[in-house]
Amino acid sequence: MTAPLRLGTRGSALAMAQSGQVAAALTAATGRQVELVEVVTAGDRSTAPVHRLGVGVFVSALRDALAADAIDFAVHSYKDLPTEAAPGLHIAAVPARQDPRDALVATGGRTLAELPPGARIGTGALRRIAQLHALGLQLEVTPIRGNIDTRLARVLGPAADLDAVVLARAGLARIGRADVITETLDPMLMLPAPAQGALAVECRVDDQDLVELLALLDHAPTRAAVTAERALLATLEAGCSAPVAAYAVIAEGEPTDSDAAGVNGDEIYLRGAVISPDGARDLRLSRTGTPADAAEIGKALAAELLELGADSILGREGHTGPGTQELGSTE
Repeated sequence: MTAPLRLGTRGSALAMAQSGQVAAALTAATGRQVELVEVVTAGDRSTAPVHRLGVGVFVSALRDALAADAIDFAVHSYKDLPTEAAPGLHIAAVPARQDPRDALVATGGRTLAELPPGARIGTGALRRIAQLHALGLQLEVTPIRGNIDTRLARVLGPAADLDAVVLARAGLARIGRADVITETLDPMLMLPAPAQGALAVECRVDDQDLVELLALLDHAPTRAAVTAERALLATLEAGCSAPVAAYAVIAEGEPTDSDAAGVNGDEIYLRGAVISPDGARDLRLSRTGTPADAAEIGKALAAELLELGADSILGREGHTGPGTQELGSTE
């Protein structure tokens, strides 16, 4: 009898939920049984502010477990991954993405526009903090961290001390809490983090049988969108104190007489932004191309942002450093 595949996951409700969903999908597609193996990361143990924890703090322990053959594969929130590839490891699948937009949870069922000046709104992401400031709504933005339930308690619990929080809609949906959302924020107001709402299924590159098995879960449009967003992030070489946002959408091409399949020329539309933490400077650009050129589109858009002064917004004009991403203990 074939032994169950060992899937490494963080122990938070969100991580367990999304890992369980991947496990169920793999079993349904292949018949292979999967067992979840909890791995505690440095980010789970720390109480420091999220943006001060460093690159890959929520994934390094999972990758160490993969390298040590303690697990067979791992599921990550893709936005937690460093932009550099991990030696010996391979992203074998990027499943279909959940809704990547941010969501507001506010008292009294209010929307963002209905919050009065001085209302206290919490978020753990510098990207969100910067964009909230850029809206000019005179809100009091409070940095917070913790798992989804901890953050929701700051608004909905008996000891609530905030008027609202902003979270990723995907995370709330994955743990069955989408009902608490009072507004899903338009990307024109709040552009998501690169790869928000997407998962990365990672295994050892030399485990070819598993690479091929996991590839059944891959969703090509999601992989292309995430590739473009993360190429932009990597090219900007943004530090963890830099609010960078990116969102790519794949649109089907128009049918043509010469296209036997009925569709020709799918298009990728990428939006990117670099915003100063106080919201005073806000660079936003977009670029289009084909999904096959996703990485090049991301690099080109980042180059345009740099030409317009993104380096000065990032606080490192003339400096080159390692790439990172918006880190978070929750979607």
